[in-house]
Amino acid sequence: MARRNKLQKFTEILTFSNVYENEDIKIPVLIGKDGETVDLRGKWRAQHFKNSNPLTLELACGGGEYTLGLARMYAESNFLGVDIKGARIWKGARVGLSENLANAAFLRTRIEKIASFFAENEIDNIWITFPDPFLHDSKENRRLTSPHFLKEYRKIVKKTGIIHLKTDSPELYDFTLATIAADQQCELLYKNDDIYGSLPLIMPELQLQTAYEMMHLAAAKTIKYIRFSIF
Repeated sequence: MARRNKLQKFTEILTFSNVYENEDIKIPVLIGKDGETVDLRGKWRAQHFKNSNPLTLELACGGGEYTLGLARMYAESNFLGVDIKGARIWKGARVGLSENLANAAFLRTRIEKIASFFAENEIDNIWITFPDPFLHDSKENRRLTSPHFLKEYRKIVKKTGIIHLKTDSPELYDFTLATIAADQQCELLYKNDDIYGSLPLIMPELQLQTAYEMMHLAAAKTIKYIRFSIF
């Protein structure tokens, strides 16, 4: 039953006007609604969102709770959730369509290929919300705040762009701070190892909660946040 439901979601997602997919990581081509091949590199605002508003990515977006929440909060900006799991994206994309959130869309691809689908300076900001911390040292390069990924982000993020990390992992939190400190092209703007320890929150975006965050809070874990720039 679970497999049939997943296949049904994969079929249905192909009919969504707010989802784009990369079917082969070796070929940087996007597939849109009804299997149409599209080239949006450098054209996301003009061709999909039909405006010139700022564009923010949510990486490892899961069910898209943050993408949708940000889109509701900031109607004058565009938001694109990125994840490799089609069944997760299906959930967020379906909600976005039902609410007519024209400023929210989703991209199904591997994040290590992210620079293939955006032009230089096309992205204004990045949110990374509760990514897999990949705790084993052998998988350090798979952490979304590793030097490997920062190099990819620099190819597409504006010099004034901000990267936000929200996590429950003390290991990823400490790793990210160390990475920023070691990188002369990074500037730490803010850090907090327990954002709910002293209310009110410093910015309204932090009140948004993913399914993972609610699960972590229920387990009495502290939520951490880092904001930094790359240039």
